[in-house]
Amino acid sequence: MDAEFFNALEMLEKEKGISAELLLSKICNAITIAAKRDYGSGDNIIVEADAEKKSLNVYLRKTVVEEVTNPETELSLEEGKSIKARARIGSVIDIPLKTKEFGRIAAQNAKQVIRQSIREAERDQVLQELQGKQGEILPATVVRVDPRRGMVFVEVGNTEASLLKSEQIPDEELYEGDIIKVYVSDISVSDRGPRVSISRVHPNLVKRLFEMEVPEIFDGVVEIMSIAREAGIRTKIAVFSSDSNVDPRGACIGPRGARVSQIVDELDGEKIDIVLYNEDPKLFIAEALSPAKVVNVDITNLEAKTCVVTVPDDQLSLAIGNRGQNARLAARLTGYKIDIKPESGFFGE
Repeated sequence: MDAEFFNALEMLEKEKGISAELLLSKICNAITIAAKRDYGSGDNIIVEADAEKKSLNVYLRKTVVEEVTNPETELSLEEGKSIKARARIGSVIDIPLKTKEFGRIAAQNAKQVIRQSIREAERDQVLQELQGKQGEILPATVVRVDPRRGMVFVEVGNTEASLLKSEQIPDEELYEGDIIKVYVSDISVSDRGPRVSISRVHPNLVKRLFEMEVPEIFDGVVEIMSIAREAGIRTKIAVFSSDSNVDPRGACIGPRGARVSQIVDELDGEKIDIVLYNEDPKLFIAEALSPAKVVNVDITNLEAKTCVVTVPDDQLSLAIGNRGQNARLAARLTGYKIDIKPESGFFGE
């Protein structure tokens, strides 16, 4: 029986990736709780498990006394000698117990505790794997799509996570078996176990993708200073390098646009504008409004971070962008409220 028990633990370890040692510890605690139901306080219940010898023994520890006042923890000299011939007053005797002799209720409780212990061990294992992954990108495999609720269920490592509709790139179609990259925005613990919050729309997804694709960013030669994103449509990313020999924009674009193309493909065709960061807010704001050309930037309030930008008349619609998108992203990228006006001062019809 003991050999079968330990073989079962080894199988669980292989199948679920749960440490057999951890499981054994939890199961020993469960047996102690079960024995406590029938035999006393639990302090005098000893569970010894030896994985190498594949043996599991349960003892009831009692002390030999002249007069028994607590039968749960004490026994008379006569009783002690019947178990151990050399017993004396003060001797501590371990009385072997057979788990099959536990009461029905105690046995049921033991089974419940063991099942719960396995679930807890599984949760602990998953949590341990995920610790340190918050703020990172992980590959995820789509296992189920729920079109009614708009949710996509994916496998991230050894756990399943849900990609909410609000965290999906708009109009991106995902199918079972697709492998995608997700940003781990949060890891929390609930009654149901570790909960992984993932996203495809978080701005940091773009940041991490650039770190993966651009060695100069990974090495710290090029820095990402800020990101503004409208997922599925367009992202602006500001980059900077303190090394005058390095072109930060060129490094991000890559030879023949290979690096940025990889990221665009991963983001389902999302457009990406790479702009140069500048400590001078005027130059940075002008750069952020690209591809539009800027004639002048007037900082109207440095503390409130407001400015007026003048552009050539034929660049006005480009500077503002479709439904104000270019101006909106530039404002978020720079942190300035941007008011755009044409060079002529007339906004046309």
